[in-house]
Amino acid sequence: MQTALDALLSGTARDPVRHALGLDALDRQLRPLLPPGLAAHVRLANVTEGRLVFLVDSPVWHARLRLAASELLDAARSLGLEVQDVAIRATTRPLPPPTQPAVRVPASGSNAGRSVATEEAFRSALAALAEPAPGGKDEG
Repeated sequence: MQTALDALLSGTARDPVRHALGLDALDRQLRPLLPPGLAAHVRLANVTEGRLVFLVDSPVWHARLRLAASELLDAARSLGLEVQDVAIRATTRPLPPPTQPAVRVPASGSNAGRSVATEEAFRSALAALAEPAPGGKDEG
């Protein structure tokens, strides 16, 4: 099974879900290498045409990330990415908190090793199916 980063680096990254997973994995690897305080204001948005594209939540963080660009490029190259440049985009909206890696639930019982997030999604889907149809009558 390919890791998310492998999928990003290979031709299979055209699948948007795999691409997003790869970016998330790479973001989690690069974030700890940022200067203290900066990591909470930066997200990896894309890797395209030899460029790391980052999103920051204000112009102040744009300048600070620009100062750390050479270290980020070195770190990305050490992970196997062929990148030569860093692009930084500022947004006026606060960035969402970084995602946590999926935690695997033991393979006992009915969950068969699915992640906690997958289990929650299954429960939500089942709850939606159990809700009565609009109008108060069950269709069937």
